[in-house]
Amino acid sequence: MDIQWYPGHMTKAKRQMAEDIKLIDLIIELVDARAPLSSRNPDIDELGRNKARLVLLNKADLADEKANKLWAEKFSAGNVKVLAADSRSRSFVKQINGIILDACREKLERDKKRGIKNRPIRAMVAGIPNVGKSTFINSFAGRASAKTGNKPGVTKGKQWIKVGKMLELLDTPGILWPKFEDETVGRNLAFIGSVKDEVLNTEELSLLFLDFCVKNYPAKLYERYGTDESLPAHEMLYAIGEKRGCLGKNGEISYEKAANAVLDDFRSGKLGRITLELPEDN
Repeated sequence: MDIQWYPGHMTKAKRQMAEDIKLIDLIIELVDARAPLSSRNPDIDELGRNKARLVLLNKADLADEKANKLWAEKFSAGNVKVLAADSRSRSFVKQINGIILDACREKLERDKKRGIKNRPIRAMVAGIPNVGKSTFINSFAGRASAKTGNKPGVTKGKQWIKVGKMLELLDTPGILWPKFEDETVGRNLAFIGSVKDEVLNTEELSLLFLDFCVKNYPAKLYERYGTDESLPAHEMLYAIGEKRGCLGKNGEISYEKAANAVLDDFRSGKLGRITLELPEDN
């Protein structure tokens, strides 16, 4: 299943990001903890080579806890700060404040030597669509400053948000890259909802997801649906449709509704904590 999605506005957004990088001290890059490598835009590494970096493994509460630790170790190699968190929770705010100050220590020391006092840290919040950038900003700022949604493409333009006296956040639109060279990357991004469902065959996508779960998380499927893991994926999808009452207009099982139910259950965490890729796989 070859998945590609690169709306025209993303080209403009990437050009704007290249300009905005000049204004900031720190890049806070959000990735989805369930697919940390697939959800990292390689363009951000290129654009932010000389900037302080913080990678936030967002939606960590939906991902396998052991995998979160492995990915945190992987990304923290080098001069990158890493935090695994659920941006909907206010409990991470104290943690991230300290990490931001640590990441920008050199900048703060330079300001001090130059006699510059109280100049706020300017941070760009970056990431691909639907990784939770606006939710993170609202939670961190303590108010509804950025538009949120559970689908990609909610943030259309940049906006600055002031957080206290010492931090200004720049919210940016989610940007993908023009072509996914690896089919697995496109598939993982589709699973987590970073590619619009309207451009996907959700039935085929759900079958691929069920195949993955049978191999890696069979107990999660049984706990949620009571399904026999030995069933072929299409029969399992039918059985799930029966259990969930996914009926079409003619009263027969709707594969489309069953597929959407499976994907929604995964994306919302109702299937439990699932990670789609591990560092050793890559």
